[in-house]
Amino acid sequence: MRNTIVVILLVVLFLAISSSAAVRGKDAMYVGGTFTDIPEKTKGKFDLADEMVAVFTTKKNQTIRIPYKAISSLEYGQKAGRRVGAAVVVSPLLLFSKKRKHYLTINFADESGKEQAAVFELSKGTVDDTADTLESRSGRKIEFESEEARKHFEKSK
Repeated sequence: MRNTIVVILLVVLFLAISSSAAVRGKDAMYVGGTFTDIPEKTKGKFDLADEMVAVFTTKKNQTIRIPYKAISSLEYGQKAGRRVGAAVVVSPLLLFSKKRKHYLTINFADESGKEQAAVFELSKGTVDDTADTLESRSGRKIEFESEEARKHFEKSK
């Protein structure tokens, strides 16, 4: 009976942590900004195939269209934190590892000319490609929220 309770607790803790985990794979997350019709922390995907506009599409098919030439600034930042929760139960050594969240803030004028801002959390595997595409097509250089973010970004290239 006791072993069953421990297993159930571990499963519940694992599910709680994995549901609030950083974005993975090719996903991105709209963290916040001026788009009031899209809730904060909404997951979706970036489509950068069009040479004129980047499109973020949520899982409910809401979209944010970002014309490359209308981008006024790009900023990259990070948030590093310790792994806690069920990870401690599994292995206390995980307390010494860090997880990094990668954020990209885009300021731009939408297709009607209205100034907009959007903060996206990107998965680790998509940061470089997304940043390179946005920089080259917009003609804007990425700014960094801190020197640590700059070093980590440049190291990953």
